[in-house]
Amino acid sequence: MNHDTYRRIVSGQDQRPGVRALRVLFGAAALVYGLVMRGRNLLFAIGILRSRAAGVPVISIGNITTGGTGKTPLVIWLCNYLRNMGIHSSILTRGYKTHPDQITDEPALLAKACPDTDVVVNPNRVAGAKKAISVHQAQTLVLDDGFQHRRLKRDLDIVAVDATCPFGYGRVLPAGLLREPKSGLSRADAVIITRFDQADAEQMRQLEEKIQQISPNIPIAKAVHKHTGAVTFQNEKLGLEELRSKKIFAFCGIGNPNAFFRCLEQNDLSLADTQTFDDHHTYTQEEMKQIFERAISCGAEMILCTQKDWVKSALLSPEEKNVVFAYLAMELDFLEGLDKITALIDNLFADKSEKNETTSE
Repeated sequence: MNHDTYRRIVSGQDQRPGVRALRVLFGAAALVYGLVMRGRNLLFAIGILRSRAAGVPVISIGNITTGGTGKTPLVIWLCNYLRNMGIHSSILTRGYKTHPDQITDEPALLAKACPDTDVVVNPNRVAGAKKAISVHQAQTLVLDDGFQHRRLKRDLDIVAVDATCPFGYGRVLPAGLLREPKSGLSRADAVIITRFDQADAEQMRQLEEKIQQISPNIPIAKAVHKHTGAVTFQNEKLGLEELRSKKIFAFCGIGNPNAFFRCLEQNDLSLADTQTFDDHHTYTQEEMKQIFERAISCGAEMILCTQKDWVKSALLSPEEKNVVFAYLAMELDFLEGLDKITALIDNLFADKSEKNETTSE
């Protein structure tokens, strides 16, 4: 079952009789999964299960739903912020379907976007932390997709919530997209609502209200994915105005493909056709050949994908002079609440400095 089909099932869009029966089975499985997650969180809360300290500050960037919520741009922003503070950080990522030290999709994107930051790939975050500190001399650790990975103690938990699907249709896996019950959000130190521009004012008001019901007084920031243009294989940069003059075929294999396509439309780009693959899809040379053939058949002048897809597909693309292949360059842009997030980060390191000064005295 591909990701798009699964979303249609759990969202209730697919109303076929057989699918309705499948949703009942998903609901039964979700009850068990929800109880397991609640029990696990309780064991950590009362100290039966314990998190292990890394010895340096740990900042986690995570979410409570599956799929793309904008964690990767947030990790990139955080690493750049730490670098500007003069703090050497390492990113700890489990990688998706990878072995320790194997670099694929998101880890490769993080390594490219944060050239001064070491990326340590290991599903065992505790072991990854030890390597980051001993080998790379990391002064702080950025835990990518770490909200549910509680074996490693963190000093700051920042959770990304996607405005277009904030609570995964209100149910835990597999009946919805929630990785754990919404109440888990109470563990977070801050929430960043991503894709803020893709929800209307009333939806945003209700979302903030729900977040504050779960965790009163939690700092909330709002951000958008700002697109700056496209970048080709030859590293040629094309501005949005130039893109608007072209007929585009777009494809992606990410957790929330509709959000990517909506962003293209919001930037007034002309889409000839689109194609969706599963999240973390591994492209083949044959698939890239078919993508180019499909783009040419619908009259597209350009093929666009996300940067995450680009790192897995660019080297496999055929040489074709009639269509330009590029990725859409994107960065996180805070519209509200940036000061709340930076204050938490600054205070974290201020607290560490004060402790060190006290110890030396």
